[in-house]
Amino acid sequence: MVFAIKEINENPAVLPNITLGFKIYDCCYSEIRALEGTFWLLSQWQSKDAKSSCGIRSLPSAILGALPSKSSLPMARILGIFRYPQISYGSGNPSLSDKTQFPSFFRTVPNDKFQPIAVAQLTKYFGWKWIGILASENEVGEIGSQALKREIISRGSCIAFLETLPIHNFKWKIPHLIDIIKRSSSKVIVLYSTIEPLIPLLDEVTLEGITGKVWIGTTTWTISSDFSQQELLKTLNGSLGIALQRGEIPGFRDFLYSIHPFKFPDGIFFTEFWETAFGCQWPKVNFTESGSGSKVKVCTGMEKVDEIDNSLFDTYIFRYTYSSYIATHSLGHALHNMLSCHSKELPSANVSCSNINDILPWQVIHYLKRVHFKTTTGHDVYFNENGDIPASYDILNWQLFPNGTSRYYNVGKFDSVGYPEGDIKINENTIWWNGETPEVPQSVCSENCVPGYRKATRQGEPICCFDCIVCSKGEIANQTGEKSCLKCPKELKPNDQRVKCIQKLSEVLSYEDSLGAALAAVNCVFTGITANILCVFVRNKETPIVKANNRGLSYILLFSLMLCFLCALIFIGQPTGLTCLLRQAAFGLVFSVAISCILAKTVIVIIAFRATQPGSNLRKWLGIRLPSSVVFGCTLIQILICSGWLLLSPPFPESDMESGEGTITLQCNDGSVTAFWSMLGYMGLLATISLVVAFLARNLPDNFNDARYITFSMLVFASVWLSFIPAYLSTKGRYPVAVEVFAILASSAGMLICIFFPKCYIILLRPHLNSRSQGMGSAKLINKKY
Repeated sequence: MVFAIKEINENPAVLPNITLGFKIYDCCYSEIRALEGTFWLLSQWQSKDAKSSCGIRSLPSAILGALPSKSSLPMARILGIFRYPQISYGSGNPSLSDKTQFPSFFRTVPNDKFQPIAVAQLTKYFGWKWIGILASENEVGEIGSQALKREIISRGSCIAFLETLPIHNFKWKIPHLIDIIKRSSSKVIVLYSTIEPLIPLLDEVTLEGITGKVWIGTTTWTISSDFSQQELLKTLNGSLGIALQRGEIPGFRDFLYSIHPFKFPDGIFFTEFWETAFGCQWPKVNFTESGSGSKVKVCTGMEKVDEIDNSLFDTYIFRYTYSSYIATHSLGHALHNMLSCHSKELPSANVSCSNINDILPWQVIHYLKRVHFKTTTGHDVYFNENGDIPASYDILNWQLFPNGTSRYYNVGKFDSVGYPEGDIKINENTIWWNGETPEVPQSVCSENCVPGYRKATRQGEPICCFDCIVCSKGEIANQTGEKSCLKCPKELKPNDQRVKCIQKLSEVLSYEDSLGAALAAVNCVFTGITANILCVFVRNKETPIVKANNRGLSYILLFSLMLCFLCALIFIGQPTGLTCLLRQAAFGLVFSVAISCILAKTVIVIIAFRATQPGSNLRKWLGIRLPSSVVFGCTLIQILICSGWLLLSPPFPESDMESGEGTITLQCNDGSVTAFWSMLGYMGLLATISLVVAFLARNLPDNFNDARYITFSMLVFASVWLSFIPAYLSTKGRYPVAVEVFAILASSAGMLICIFFPKCYIILLRPHLNSRSQGMGSAKLINKKY
């Protein structure tokens, strides 16, 4: 302040022909002393300062101070009543911005409401998600820590713990706090506290050997010189903190180094400063020894100020020093503007712009609100409507050198000019972390989920604590730390790592794969067998066993079974519009013909043996066209079902993208599910009737009786198709088609084997049984029985 007043007085552009003076009162960080000094300064209104070179007036135009908020608050309440201007160079309490309570208060340090924002942005910048907070048990810590907690949570991070540091009688709580710090997985701890309780806490942290933590400080202690122990400095090595903006003051260092008690004999602070800085005492009356009996070093005046450690002397830090500097210049510019009538709107028409003796305090407030100037280093200074300057903080890194010396290194800046929520810039290359590692320490409750996994919050824990769950089928997570997985489009599928969607492979029951080739081969084999059996029957058409039960029906049945085997081949291969139309209709028609033939053969067996009873006119009544009528009538109903199906809702080819796992199934859509199951149901009805009729005729003589074989064939048919229904409904992809092909193959083979293999056995291997005498023997047995 003294240096700034000296600059103003020597500057001809500011307050020309006017010399500023000052009075200093040390309030010693005490609220009571601050009020006492305030009243002392204001009570000098009528007195003349005998030592003043001008002797005009001794009432200050404004009061600069105090440094701590606890001292400025009671001062501001008193000065606000009288509208007396007050400019603090260190009080950041947010409540001081309330102009209804403190209308005459200004400050050249940022409002403390920006400190939580700056710290929260700092933690977000480095990606720290799991943060501990230790707050002093006073207004600074309690209000600030709650604001910090809100800011951290609003940016997506979480609070690992929030504990208070008692200002008094703190020893009982230190073990509890040490235990919390040890057990917590948080690597970042914010010390939102005044300096008093921090020293014993950090001493204990050092004794316990707690390492690997990043301590973050606020403006209340970041640049404190109270930490002197070497071991404690090692604990704080690599810590970060926010501090008031540092500004260069040209010529100030030389001014400080020129200070000497001999040069300022009336300076009440110089002798005390000299004794404290150099550890000596000025000679006094009867001054020989200290209380301990040892001689005390005597101050000689030859000591050099530039040899004082920078950590103890403010020439290196320039924080509150700079705030005091711009506070003094702000008042100087306000007085200059007022006396020069630079404001377009005068506070009072009765005030003479050039008469310094008529200045009233509230007029100074008017011009302070409109102060706007640049310092010699280009710093823009002005006050907003709340009497605050724009918030700006330096980001400091505490660095300990191998030789034991330490320093605060400026590694970034927080600025609110042009940014409502502030903006932070960091030079990471200049940061030393604890242990001198270049890598940024990690502080998370749970490690980020790698691609392919999503976060699953643990019940009852903060959102930063989670488990990593692999993405579900059909979903991916292509970035680290995804909260949810993305579903792939229908035509795509996730890769094995579930980090990207890839094209699905087309799947179809084709002749190229083993399953399709095997089914096709077996069908072809049975088609050949059926054709050979038909040839055998044609070549032996005049034999009794072929003629029995209507050889024409046998030919039709064999031909329809051959078509059944062949129609199964339509199901294999890539579906087209034509094959989709033919598949189910052809299968339903040829099977209906086959089962109708079996039903007709069963009816003929019953008629043949019932007609041999005496007086029976059954054969004459039914006629010889009965088999043809049965086959035609039963097949006609199936023709009508299939025709209506193909006309009203025909099957068509489609690509099924959902049923197959990771594949696109090329298949035929049946069109009408009702028609499909109606076709199968009608076949089942024919088979059931044939089974019942054949079962009733099972006890007739064996030689020319097909009823027993027909019964077995229908049992096989029923078993196959009853098993087909659940198998068909429960499979996906190409397997439903494979199940249907297998059902066609198995049921056709069952009918072929059960009905025709015994006959072929007799024709080819037991030809002596294929004679009329065998048939006549059977007729006699029938006559005897009935």
